[in-house]
Amino acid sequence: MKEKHKKIILSYSGGLDTSIMIPWLKENYGEDCEIICVTGNVGQGDSELVGLEEKALNSGASKLYVLDLREELVNDFIAPAIKASAVYEKAYLLGTTFSRPLIAKKLVEIAESEGADAICHGCTGKGNDQVRFELGIKAFNPNIKIIAPWRIWNIKSRAEELDYAEKHGIKLNTTREESYSKDKNLWHLSHEGLDLEDPKNAPDYDKILEMGVSPEKAPDKPTYITIGFSNGLPISINGEKKSLMDIIYKLNEIGGQNGIGIVDMVENRLVGMKSRGVYETPGGSIIYKAHDALETICLDKDTFRFKQNIGVKFAELLYEAKWYSPLRKALQAFIDEASKTVNGEVKLKLYKGNIIIMSIDSPNSLYSTKTASFDEDDDYNQADAEGFINLYGLSIITSNNKN
Repeated sequence: MKEKHKKIILSYSGGLDTSIMIPWLKENYGEDCEIICVTGNVGQGDSELVGLEEKALNSGASKLYVLDLREELVNDFIAPAIKASAVYEKAYLLGTTFSRPLIAKKLVEIAESEGADAICHGCTGKGNDQVRFELGIKAFNPNIKIIAPWRIWNIKSRAEELDYAEKHGIKLNTTREESYSKDKNLWHLSHEGLDLEDPKNAPDYDKILEMGVSPEKAPDKPTYITIGFSNGLPISINGEKKSLMDIIYKLNEIGGQNGIGIVDMVENRLVGMKSRGVYETPGGSIIYKAHDALETICLDKDTFRFKQNIGVKFAELLYEAKWYSPLRKALQAFIDEASKTVNGEVKLKLYKGNIIIMSIDSPNSLYSTKTASFDEDDDYNQADAEGFINLYGLSIITSNNKN
């Protein structure tokens, strides 16, 4: 028997890991210990939320909180990443990353309101999420006890988890053959485990994909859409104004139908290992493509180039569990300021997994057709370029002609 606890808050998804943790916590921290489950609705879908309370109570929990976090997730976490063009290792649009610091904050709030003396999460000791949850918890309450069963229990594999669930009569919506590790929210869906663990194995998209189809199965006819932006964020589709959350949902639908946003990548996890996963981010991929195109005409050269570096760093901070760090907050202040001129519309063609820019238009455009034209103009004296080249290349000329 480990130390006893009066009340434990469990971050609960209803999946394999957290389902078996309810009886496990009682076995190890006292049968009288009250287990209160907390589920964040981050857009994982009704299929994962329906029946969740009954399942939690039948497994031994005393109650379940289901918190609708979608608006907060979109406006406070996803929106800054869109403005930043934050992409981890050139491919990952940070889907899983967004929800963890938000859920961690809510876990602390409920723990304090319930008078709980511990918080438990279902993250493995190999993953990134354990760090994201725990640093998020510590940002708001560094003294509360954190229980991470995967780091201390005797269960060593998903097969053993399934054995434990069967032994304790816990019903699951998964099988031994199809138990991919998944994480879904309104921004994305990730797939890991089983055959995907070996990079030599090609993904079976007919078996894996849930948010859309493979490019081969997308329509033979392209889809055209126009996305409007204000201050770096989408505000409309085809002229119809919508909230950012509704835009993400709609673009997920449109993008999924056209085989958009499928990424198969090997990434460098925070804990040091390499991990292979398949990500579906149809709406996010469309938004990023349009946003980045709009920035090419709305930002001056120095801001544009500097912001590219900021985007990489912003993504690393999110991925590496530093959402609540001073640097993230400081970078976001720069990003918000730089985004004030990122306004306009971008027309896109979606075709069999491709996102093709058709046109870009902005009232803040710095692009001058007159200046850039190969035709005759009266605002650019080409003869001035000779003096510019001589001065610009002075150090190169000097270093290469020392004699």
